[in-house]
Amino acid sequence: MPVPLSVRIDRGDRVPTGLMDNRRAMVFLALARTCRSIAAGMLNLAFPYYILTRFPHGVLVIGFIFIAATLAGAVLSLLVGIGADVWGRRGTLVVANLLLPLSAIMVYLSHSLWLIVPAAMLGGYSSTGSLGGGGVGGVAQPVQSVVLANLTSYQERTKYFSLFTFLAGVAGALGALLARVLEVRDIFLVAAIISAAGIPLLWCIKVDASRGKLVRLKTRATIGKFTLTGMLNGFAQGLVVPFLIPFFILVYHLPKSEMSVFAFSAGLLASLSLLGAPLLERRLGFLKSILITRGTGLLLFLVFPIIRFLPLSAAIYIVAPALRVAGLPIQQSELTKRVDEDEMGRALGINRVARLIATSAGIGVSGHLFDAAHFEIPFFLYGLVMAGNLLLYMKFFGAGRWPENGE
Repeated sequence: MPVPLSVRIDRGDRVPTGLMDNRRAMVFLALARTCRSIAAGMLNLAFPYYILTRFPHGVLVIGFIFIAATLAGAVLSLLVGIGADVWGRRGTLVVANLLLPLSAIMVYLSHSLWLIVPAAMLGGYSSTGSLGGGGVGGVAQPVQSVVLANLTSYQERTKYFSLFTFLAGVAGALGALLARVLEVRDIFLVAAIISAAGIPLLWCIKVDASRGKLVRLKTRATIGKFTLTGMLNGFAQGLVVPFLIPFFILVYHLPKSEMSVFAFSAGLLASLSLLGAPLLERRLGFLKSILITRGTGLLLFLVFPIIRFLPLSAAIYIVAPALRVAGLPIQQSELTKRVDEDEMGRALGINRVARLIATSAGIGVSGHLFDAAHFEIPFFLYGLVMAGNLLLYMKFFGAGRWPENGE
């Protein structure tokens, strides 16, 4: 059972008595994440339009930028995870959250890809995950999850992971809708201001972080299982998720004003689905929740590229993210329950870095296929990889395959 944050956060990191309680800390953490998610929703929509309409390079260049941003996000996520365990959680959380406004202002001030590419790498403009799940700006996710895990007990952890991800998803959806009324370039300035506004709130979480030690991971076998399944999931996402908005631009020639409505609807529905995660976990358990939600999403993505009927394509685009993220809080909660408390930052960082590296490979494959107008193949590959991943979940986490000590 984790010790409450008001008593202990980081191996001797103590909050002065009476300075703040856990509930207030979670409010500040939620508000800061909401600001970041609004900005992420705006940038998730604006970036493909900005590149495709302002630069004569086509979708292949977007693919290369997404790869660079994904790989950079992988490295940064690992550093953030290590920093959360070794340097301290508040300082790491603040630094990680600074990267998104910095990247957005870099894009706003630049008219050259030479500055836009490193900006995308800092901000994680790779569209590799849902708005609620921390695609853009997701480098802050490992340390934020560690802090939230320390603020909650095992029994309520899935509930709070669901609630936080729900708030982020709603905020991201609102950000996508807000982007509808702004000029594409101005979106980056507004996103920088909004994401920066939440950072001072993190200083209100008073954590006197002491330095930990890098030691051999005791729960490395458990981390390895989650990492391997995360890699396959990341590769599958890289094949299709970053190219969904470009798909509507290239196939249906959809304007930003209409695409923003679809993005808002998808983000809102995905967020609402997250609220059902605690009930899903109680009724089905970890494994069945993953199999049912992601298996259904797999079937929808197999149909998506071959129908070429805008209303149905839009319906799948709106529904599929909800199925993809519904089990995310359950998976995050299960990982934090099964690893040593002092290894949570590194476990989450390793999981994210492996997933993002695999995602970059998927983006590379689909970038060439989309550039050659072979739109169907990435979705068929997605179905094949996800089917294999679900079989791996059954092998690793099925009945009788989950040792009590987490190893």
